[in-house]
Amino acid sequence: MKVLSSPMLGNQTNSAPIDVSPQPVIAASARKSAPWLRNPDSRLWKIVRPVGMVALFLTAWGLAVRLSHSALFPTPGNVVRGIAELIEKGLLLKYIIASLFRVSWGFTLAVVIGVPLGLVLGWYSRAFQAFNPLIQIFRPISPIAWIPVAILWFGVSDAAPIFLIFLASVFPITVSAIAAVQNMQLVYLRAAQNFGLSTGELFRQVIFRACLPQIITGIRIALGVAWLVVVAAEMIAVNSGLGYLIIDARNAGKRYDLVVAGMVMIGLIGLILDLLVRQLEKFDEVRWGYSR
Repeated sequence: MKVLSSPMLGNQTNSAPIDVSPQPVIAASARKSAPWLRNPDSRLWKIVRPVGMVALFLTAWGLAVRLSHSALFPTPGNVVRGIAELIEKGLLLKYIIASLFRVSWGFTLAVVIGVPLGLVLGWYSRAFQAFNPLIQIFRPISPIAWIPVAILWFGVSDAAPIFLIFLASVFPITVSAIAAVQNMQLVYLRAAQNFGLSTGELFRQVIFRACLPQIITGIRIALGVAWLVVVAAEMIAVNSGLGYLIIDARNAGKRYDLVVAGMVMIGLIGLILDLLVRQLEKFDEVRWGYSR
């Protein structure tokens, strides 16, 4: 019996096999179920990166202390127990409030004086020529060098660290305000002149607003310097605050766990202060200046 070959059957026999593997479907469903894995800029990754780095640092810290067999330098666990001890005694909150009080007064005075002074000196060239040499002479002098003078003038009181914080903050703020005015785009001034604004309105509506981004940058830098200075001043000029905590723990029994605990609190508060200042950049009056 002769078997007839069908063209349709022949096409099915000679055609290439069809890949019906479910792997692409599974991969696609996996991508849909975990989109943060494909987006390195997602909010989750922004949290994982710093947390992971801190965990890595703490692990390396603990291993380094154990491998070195150091009996003085504390482990992260000892530091945590030291912070808990300070909280139980009511000292930690007391010292933090004392340091923030001094920084608040000194830094606020620096902002209130430094910003208007910088705007005026940046706008009036003759005033800038007169005062700039004095600013450049006093600005490089370390605030720590003023500690003996501050103690001589104000004694062992809150006024001494407040004075030192003011000196440390006023010069960065003033210089940033001067540079902001001198580097301001002329199109803003020409537009203001076309509207016939007075000098006061010009400073308030145009110059100050145009200089805000650079002024805020100077304020961020000055705040970091102020927080450094208050710690150094409290080690010498007063008997309270986080700086005093560090030097007192060192002298009274060599409690290095409390020393490092004070250092950790200084770093955490400095981070919080910087984050608070950065929130100013989100205001509409400031945000437009960063897109230039």
